[in-house]
Amino acid sequence: MSTVIPIRAEASGCTDVVPLVERGQREVFCGLTGIIWLHRKIQDAFFLVVGSRTCAHLIQSAAGVMIFAEPRFGTAIIDERDLAGLADVHEELDRVVQQLLARRPDIRLLFLVGSCPSEVIKLDLSRAAERQNQIHQPAVRVLNYSGSGIETTFTQGEDACLAAMVPGLPSLAATALSNETAPALMVVGTLADVVEDQLRNLLERMGLQVSFFPPRNSQTMPAVGPHTRFLLAQPFLADTARALQARGAQHLPAVFPLGVEGTTAWLQAAATEFDVTPEVFEQATAAPRQRAEKALAVQREMLQGQRIFFFPDSQLEIPLARFVHRELGMDLVEVGTPYLHRQHMAAELAWLPAGTRISEGQDVDRQLDRCLADAPDLVVCGLGLANPLEAQGITTKWAIELVFTPIQGYEQAADLAGLFSRPLKRRLKLAA
Repeated sequence: MSTVIPIRAEASGCTDVVPLVERGQREVFCGLTGIIWLHRKIQDAFFLVVGSRTCAHLIQSAAGVMIFAEPRFGTAIIDERDLAGLADVHEELDRVVQQLLARRPDIRLLFLVGSCPSEVIKLDLSRAAERQNQIHQPAVRVLNYSGSGIETTFTQGEDACLAAMVPGLPSLAATALSNETAPALMVVGTLADVVEDQLRNLLERMGLQVSFFPPRNSQTMPAVGPHTRFLLAQPFLADTARALQARGAQHLPAVFPLGVEGTTAWLQAAATEFDVTPEVFEQATAAPRQRAEKALAVQREMLQGQRIFFFPDSQLEIPLARFVHRELGMDLVEVGTPYLHRQHMAAELAWLPAGTRISEGQDVDRQLDRCLADAPDLVVCGLGLANPLEAQGITTKWAIELVFTPIQGYEQAADLAGLFSRPLKRRLKLAA
């Protein structure tokens, strides 16, 4: 193994933290929101939501596209006839799928996406997907997953989608490691194309060949097997990671590639696993790392010493808290997360300051009371809480913007910091 480039770390951080577990009223989007970035990534896929008009309006408004733009998503609306049992829902769905594929011959991968309404009426979309596969394969592959928001947070829609794709990934040979069968690296999680290109370039400059999952085209799915080593690019992919491990792949534990320090440690995890020398690693990362550090220094002047409070929203909260504290000097008041996956967050927790107040789940009224009592300088929260908090004189940042914006890697580190500094700058201008 190669020598690890030293990165400063806390002695223990919050590794053994006992979070404040809350189970009450929540304020969050549903998993259908993940379609907004997934349909842009997999360019020959289509996401057909089986749901209500509310589902259709949510996706349409969140995507910000016009109805005549031919996006790669749509809604098969469950109406009164379906609910009353006057129509066979499966026959109706078959008809909609047939019309869709006839109109859009470019589709190679079709997702039937469950919703709260389809789950309430117990519509079996897995059976529907199997039936459609028998009709349309090999031209079109049909999969299903749930985007329901009944028990999940909105980023888990991507997790469910990717987990549904894993069983169909090509297999790597399951023979013993040899010179002919070397380990392969896979990066897991939907990334903006520009970020993917940047990370691919950095890894290839270290001499590593890497595949990305999901790919940009469903016909180029990466192979997986016992020789696969994978890095998570997103922290909300627990089911996907479990499905890959069931195929024999091995997870490389690492912090997530947010900020200079996080990106360096994330890349180092791959470099260590694949015996990249410190000299090669330094040569590959030095220039972008130095550019990012210089850009972050400007943002740090604005954010140093500011107190920040995270409401649970996307499962990005702990990596973001680590970034703003260690690289921007912000003080953490509370870090809320919808779900705390201790294995995937172990490295992140170790880098948080000891004594950080971490909450898991949500009881929105109790958390609002704590937030108002703490009076932080900046609150990261969902859209539904932002205006009420602003009315109380508290500066807010929309959490969902941190999901929709490319934030991973060296080149995006200053942009990520800017998402936190802009609300504070706006407040200063309004007060002037």
